[in-house]
Amino acid sequence: MALIIAGTHSGVGKTTVTLALLAALVRRGLCVQSFKVGPDYIDPMFHTQITGRPCRNLDPVLTSEAYVTRCFASQAQGVDAVLVEGVMGLFDGDSQGRASTAHLAHLLQLPVLLVVDCARMAQSVAAMVHGYCSFDPQLQFAGVVLNRVGSERHRQLLEAALEPLGLPILGVLYRHEQIQLPSRHLGLVPTEELPALLQLTDQLAHLAETHFDWAQLMPLLQAAPLASQTREPAGVLPKIWQKGGPIIAVARDPAFSFYYADNLELLAELGAEVQFWSPLQDRELPVGTQGLYFGGGFPEMFASVLAENQAALAQVRQAIQAAMPVYAECGGLMYLSQSITTFEGDTYKLVGALPTQTCMGARLTLGYRLATTAQDSVLGQAGQPIQGHEFHRSTQNPDATQPLYQFADGRQEGWQLGKLTASYVHLHWGATPELPAHFLRVCQRFAKLC
Repeated sequence: MALIIAGTHSGVGKTTVTLALLAALVRRGLCVQSFKVGPDYIDPMFHTQITGRPCRNLDPVLTSEAYVTRCFASQAQGVDAVLVEGVMGLFDGDSQGRASTAHLAHLLQLPVLLVVDCARMAQSVAAMVHGYCSFDPQLQFAGVVLNRVGSERHRQLLEAALEPLGLPILGVLYRHEQIQLPSRHLGLVPTEELPALLQLTDQLAHLAETHFDWAQLMPLLQAAPLASQTREPAGVLPKIWQKGGPIIAVARDPAFSFYYADNLELLAELGAEVQFWSPLQDRELPVGTQGLYFGGGFPEMFASVLAENQAALAQVRQAIQAAMPVYAECGGLMYLSQSITTFEGDTYKLVGALPTQTCMGARLTLGYRLATTAQDSVLGQAGQPIQGHEFHRSTQNPDATQPLYQFADGRQEGWQLGKLTASYVHLHWGATPELPAHFLRVCQRFAKLC
């Protein structure tokens, strides 16, 4: 069995509850595998920091239902406990309800632990919980966690209201004991920027140890993957190179931290040698680099430091001029542009490989994206269907004159210049390993020309 943590709505406290449970389980000496529903990058960073194991994103829109079930079954093997953090409200997903917490609960046959924000209500909690439990009678509910409870009297009123429903109360968190997780314009502040993370983890573990019903929780958390699934790896392509695969320099530091664990592992599974480097600190690319991979992140928060590292900018610029294959998403796209203008209005010159400037703004661009590649790229031939996700508060001027993607609504996006492929769209390669395989073959051909 495993639990999936759901909320009545966004901001209800799902992440705090999940992290507290993970921290307490690890403090007990258990090996814990966590998962996150949806495309989010930052929550999984916290999971991974606490458990010491890569958190896996479960998103049937970005990948497929088959991939999600295979990934879950494979990664849940050989551990002591399994916990899945949901996304938004219980039933919130794409326009068809896919990739919602409820969708994943059905798909993986998991009981739901519902987190309820009890501030500013008492007996009404029963109507809310009853509504969530009855909206989809096929869902199995393990219990509820009452969050932001004001006092002992408030708790008693809530418990009395819920008693007729017969749903166990597995945790009670009080308003004055709330742990604040720092956030900014795209969600939580990533773990690499939190020097007090160890202290925060201890606080979360103590919160869970003292405020949850562990006698009822532990049997629900103990790992038991889907019986119908095997332990086959999530990837479906054989290793291309047993040795001597291309060296891929992956930008990873506080400015570039948005990577799905499955993507990085797929590169290695296919035979690539993954080398991490920091555009913030390193003055040179890794020795022998044959391809560059820039993920998303927060380059706007570190724009001045990125701009000051002229040696790194020159190295990337020279690599692109030499036709080294480059794949960049969102933050990587911003780094490769002419400049970034921050929220404060300061402008910093960066790589300059793309004929566009990046400007931060208040408007949030968010959502799943279905597109086809408009041109041949390092990911494959033109006409390749792409399912991705956008999440950013920046725009580029001018728009791409050599676009990478063609969307169904006629919009074009991204850049395809020679062997440089860059876009705001984030991709999860789990169900499409042919994309990184093509990228690696292009990198190998570049190596032979050098």
